[in-house]
Amino acid sequence: MKKLAVRLSVLLALLFSANAFAGLPVAVADALKKVSIPQSNVAVYVQALDETAPLISHNANKSFNPASVMKLVTTNAALDLLTPAYRWKTEVYRDGEVKGGLLNGNLIIKGYGDPSFNVEEFWRLLMVVQQAGIANITGNLIVDKSYFPPNVGNGKPYDNETWRAYNAMPSAFLINGRNTSFKFNVTDAKVTINQEFALQEIQIVNNMVLSQQACGDWRSQMRYDIKPNQTNFGNDKMVVTFNGGFSSDCGERYLELSVLNDEQYAFYTFKKLWSELGGAFTGQLKIHELPSNAIKVTEQFSEPLGHIVRDINKWSNNLMARQLLLTLSAEKQDLPVTGAKGAAVIKDWLNTKKINASELVIENGSGLSRIERISSANLGKMLVSAYHSPVMPELIASLPILGLDGTTKMRLKDSLSAGRVHIKTGSIDGISAIAGYILDAQNKRYVVVMMVNHANAAASKIAQDSLIEWFYKQAH
Repeated sequence: MKKLAVRLSVLLALLFSANAFAGLPVAVADALKKVSIPQSNVAVYVQALDETAPLISHNANKSFNPASVMKLVTTNAALDLLTPAYRWKTEVYRDGEVKGGLLNGNLIIKGYGDPSFNVEEFWRLLMVVQQAGIANITGNLIVDKSYFPPNVGNGKPYDNETWRAYNAMPSAFLINGRNTSFKFNVTDAKVTINQEFALQEIQIVNNMVLSQQACGDWRSQMRYDIKPNQTNFGNDKMVVTFNGGFSSDCGERYLELSVLNDEQYAFYTFKKLWSELGGAFTGQLKIHELPSNAIKVTEQFSEPLGHIVRDINKWSNNLMARQLLLTLSAEKQDLPVTGAKGAAVIKDWLNTKKINASELVIENGSGLSRIERISSANLGKMLVSAYHSPVMPELIASLPILGLDGTTKMRLKDSLSAGRVHIKTGSIDGISAIAGYILDAQNKRYVVVMMVNHANAAASKIAQDSLIEWFYKQAH
């Protein structure tokens, strides 16, 4: 009889645990109901970092589209496999003699997929070239992009937004992610538009008028049109025409567009910087592999990966995540580089963590995809593993801090949870997700993952916030 009582108590405890792990907090369930999102379209996984079983497991083994939360998988794998100290290089060569500051030949740049190479880095690199004795170039600028195959990762623009910066495709040699940032402001009762880094090959036509409306969704009040300049034959200028209204309540606002392709952006930037540094150049741009007779002038290394992942996760940079996935392919698989090989590297890496993510689908590693998939359980288990790994500090430091910075700067600013949550967000039409780490009121840390795949997913933000605040108020 005593043994039977013990068995019954164990069975009841298991049943209680199973029920406790399965259900959503009442506040979360109510929030979902208010916006007509069925619980079947929601996956939640919550686990304390000092425990082995989940506190909440709701549809946790079901495959969901994670949107930009997929960047956590890409960056965690990269930190672990490449190390936080990994750096990309960019090389400069010449194929002619230098006499009296004159290069009688071509200047050659070879890129290796640096996702963070920007105008400031390019200026520094070209300054070193001039310090090496090259001031005037008689030949052309040759760019070797062969480290990534042509059109790698290319496809149809997401949501047919051809010119939006988030649709820019990977390249072995990128500057600023070929991103032109247009700054909108109101000066002397007029709307002004300027390029943050101005290239003369981009011409702005400003038809914007001052609006008396509140700022609100300011982008919906304006539209743009981009066309090559048809008036000057042979001129590669791109004309960007802006129409609509802009409110003075908006202050400064920015719109990021990829007006030029990677080659155009690199060439025009080179000419501008080279001239500003006092150099002379009248050549053209040529794209081909490094000549066999090339002589190295210098090389430059990026910031370490541990620093770069902050830009990827805090600001959800899609192109940088794409570049990182291709770098995993280049470093851990045989050439040529492909996104599929990068995805295979990540799946093999998860297997070493004893996470059998058979449902995992990685198209580009950024989450800007309709086909990428992962379960909340496997994403949660990965985050638990990451917390107990050597790269934990770099990964957590890369996540937006709730109410303080990154994509969550304005979220739950007045909540007691603000500053206690490191969370990555993801959002595209029909998809909304969060994943990261939460510190509750008792200073106990949890991994939390919540993914919503439903037509009303955008309205699930209040349910996500309810889950975050539930930790501070009720989790033990």
